[in-house]
Amino acid sequence: MADIQSGFVDVDGINTHYLEAGDRNAPTVALLHSGEFGGCAEISWEFTIPALAEHFHVVAPDWLGFGRTDKIYDFADQRSRVYRHMSRFYEVMGITEADFIGNSMGGSNLARIIAAPPTILPVRSAILCSGGGFTPLTEERKALLAYDGTPGAMRALLHAMLDDPKWGDDEAYVAKRQEIALLPGAFECASAPRLKRPEPEPEKKAEKSGDQSFGIPDNTVYENVEVPVLIIAGANDPLREPGYSNGLAERIPDNEHHVYENCGHCPNIECADRFNAHAIDFLKRVHAR
Repeated sequence: MADIQSGFVDVDGINTHYLEAGDRNAPTVALLHSGEFGGCAEISWEFTIPALAEHFHVVAPDWLGFGRTDKIYDFADQRSRVYRHMSRFYEVMGITEADFIGNSMGGSNLARIIAAPPTILPVRSAILCSGGGFTPLTEERKALLAYDGTPGAMRALLHAMLDDPKWGDDEAYVAKRQEIALLPGAFECASAPRLKRPEPEPEKKAEKSGDQSFGIPDNTVYENVEVPVLIIAGANDPLREPGYSNGLAERIPDNEHHVYENCGHCPNIECADRFNAHAIDFLKRVHAR
């Protein structure tokens, strides 16, 4: 079992939490976690870090406002603020090249970044795990947004995200998620994107501000991606349009594509062994080029 270290680093005055494992002399793999209530590195990647660390140097930071990183939310330009913070994190850590893996919000952010070269992150290759594409406002998405801090709401969130109900039925797993979701400031930061002032054209404003609104067209120019990409999606993902990953595979120039049956929004959690095997195989072939 890999020795996973939990650490903090000052990134321009922001106390930034990260997990680290594996040989620091090995190629670095950077993990970008999802953005639901309670989303953080230790939740998204608990089944991924040990497997990857047997082969690579693994770094998994908490996004600005999430997990154990400082709880800061920029209402004027949130997406750019988050991207700048993450970019500076890797500069401060002295990481000049890495293979990036992103799940959900982390995957969508990663997709946008690599589709706008030169990228602000030191990306050698990318793995999109339920990331990218149009995000519809489904009933399951509404269940995620309706989280009110109670265990029952967390169970509903997990039943919406994950295809197998065992996750939401596991009281210990719910409690672990609850602990992160209720850290001081975490609920407020995750709730902040829902606060919008009344305007004549709210959809255009939401798209411009880069917040977490849903139902807005995905304008990412995937054809501009210049790094190798592995796309992994769940066949039963209720938070994306059916077959969305096929569209990504048609537009990203250099990609591999896998769809997991009986899997929801987090293949890295629900199908961890299969996900890890595909990721390790892909990364080894990238490094052998």
